[in-house]
Amino acid sequence: MTLLLLAPRINETGLQLLTCARRRGLRAHTATRWEVPAELAGLRPAHLYGGPLFADAAAGALGVAALEPPADWLATLPAELLGRRVECTTLAQARRLRRPAFLKPPTDKLFPARVYPDGSGLPGPDALDDDTVVQVSDVVAFASEYRLFVLDGVVRTASRYAVDGDLAVSPEAGPEVLAFAADVLAVGGLPSAAVVDVGRLTDGTWAVVEANPAWASGGYACDPDHVLDVVLRAAGPADALSPTDRRFSRAVPEVVR
Repeated sequence: MTLLLLAPRINETGLQLLTCARRRGLRAHTATRWEVPAELAGLRPAHLYGGPLFADAAAGALGVAALEPPADWLATLPAELLGRRVECTTLAQARRLRRPAFLKPPTDKLFPARVYPDGSGLPGPDALDDDTVVQVSDVVAFASEYRLFVLDGVVRTASRYAVDGDLAVSPEAGPEVLAFAADVLAVGGLPSAAVVDVGRLTDGTWAVVEANPAWASGGYACDPDHVLDVVLRAAGPADALSPTDRRFSRAVPEVVR
């Protein structure tokens, strides 16, 4: 039986995925600890849903490849899709910034993603290595933001999640959102299953917010069945991985015994 294993501390999206997966006949289970339960370790094929810590703990034991967008994907997009300057640099370089910027770790949540007055407030070398990748963006204001679950370059389901920076969840995602998304996805550079966030800036310009792994993203008001379709591809059997997706597979940490 196909397994879908969810991380402890399940969220609303996880609950929806449990329901959808069980309705399809999958064995959907929520872990009670940050590891694969012994009685489920041998089940194949397997999929997972949870954050990076859970993926690191469970992917290897389940034989799962967890796909994630490249750390520098946003910075490689054409300027007309960004509406601002975005670059990837090292933490050592980012600490030298002497201007306000939106700073974030592009993959794992190693420090808070927010607007920093300068780089002096970033974690020091005693906390994080100097070569840790940091995404540096100009400060802009989004009037509205939307989450898109993407499979094979096509938006399967979408949801608004913010208005003027505040949480405002709605299934609203009109033609303009999908038209801009099509322009973004035509550029490529993403795994076959991913989440892309886009938004309209306060000046009316459309811009990409970021991309994230589907197996670690909330669904907001997206259709749960379509979210599940994307999640199953985004974190599924490593031995079924396509050659194109292989380079997007998250590195599995070595288990020290």
